[in-house]
Amino acid sequence: MKVLRILGTRGVPASHGGFETFAEQFARYLAPRGWRVTVYCQREGCGAISEDMWHGIRRVHVPVTEQGPLGTIIYDWKCIVHARREPGVILTLGYNTAFFSLLYLGRGLAHLMNMDGIEYQRAKWSWPVKVWFYLNEIAGCKLSTHLIADNPHIKTHLLRWAKASRVTMIPYASKPVTCAWADVLPQYALVAKRYALIIARPEPENSILELVQAFSQKPRRLKLVILGNYRPDENSFHRRVREAASDEVCFPGAIYDSQTVDVLRCHAALYLHGHQVGGTNPSLIEALAAGMPVMAHDNRFNRWVAEDAAVYFRGVVDASRIFDELDNQADAFSALSPLALARHAACFTPEKVLADYETLILAAAQGAFDRAPVSTLS
Repeated sequence: MKVLRILGTRGVPASHGGFETFAEQFARYLAPRGWRVTVYCQREGCGAISEDMWHGIRRVHVPVTEQGPLGTIIYDWKCIVHARREPGVILTLGYNTAFFSLLYLGRGLAHLMNMDGIEYQRAKWSWPVKVWFYLNEIAGCKLSTHLIADNPHIKTHLLRWAKASRVTMIPYASKPVTCAWADVLPQYALVAKRYALIIARPEPENSILELVQAFSQKPRRLKLVILGNYRPDENSFHRRVREAASDEVCFPGAIYDSQTVDVLRCHAALYLHGHQVGGTNPSLIEALAAGMPVMAHDNRFNRWVAEDAAVYFRGVVDASRIFDELDNQADAFSALSPLALARHAACFTPEKVLADYETLILAAAQGAFDRAPVSTLS
């Protein structure tokens, strides 16, 4: 029997970030194809580990009483202790507690790890946390049987710790987004093609402050809509963003209804992607899937994802110039839409990405990779 266990997420059904969404997509893709798939799920509270079935997927519910980063560390530890007792391939999404992979040594298990982005480069972390992530990146590269990079530049980054034969590049995926009815827009006082959109965590490395500063330099004939939870009374960065914003910048909060988000995507004049750190970001893939014109931060990760389906900025001056063009002509970047759809269809469809993952997992199940991670330490 083909057996896979997925660790590193809060579980399914997905209600959080990109890894949870992928775990659900991949598990539901594999279950009808003869795989016995287990997904580990975090549960608040105390008690024993429990199990149930969901859409043909075995869910292992791991209780954790602690909150925040400590709770995540304890949860990962409990998951690994449980997962190492059973046969099959292990897929870990993220390397934040990669040191715990030591528990797999000598078990004869194929352990694949998606290495995510370069976490220790994020501005929000303190130096002790950055050191923790840096050391865990090394541990993930050294202790895993095989590594998955979501961007070719992430693969290049990982080659400092791992041989090229031990790293496979597979990006994220997103379903195509059909243009939804605009009946949601009046709820947010928006007009189709008269606003730009940001969907990102309110963190410094996502260029949100720079984009707000550029947009707010002068009165505009369009609005800037920023989704996310901003708490200016609790977070100094959030406060700086809100203080820099003109009256034409809207903060509707975090919106978790996917249909509403799709409506906002489809009718925006421009999607702003300011992510500076990491590899292939799911929100950029989703923008391409919706055929959105994109303005992206100019770095090697974003340029590989969007190629010529985006205009690029490096700072406030570049961003302001692009806003000026959009302000003067609402459809200034409409020619990017077919390029976005073509780029998505070429590389980021679920059919292609999930099939590539299955091929890799099947190779691991059949012993194509060295199952003794300790041998990679040399």
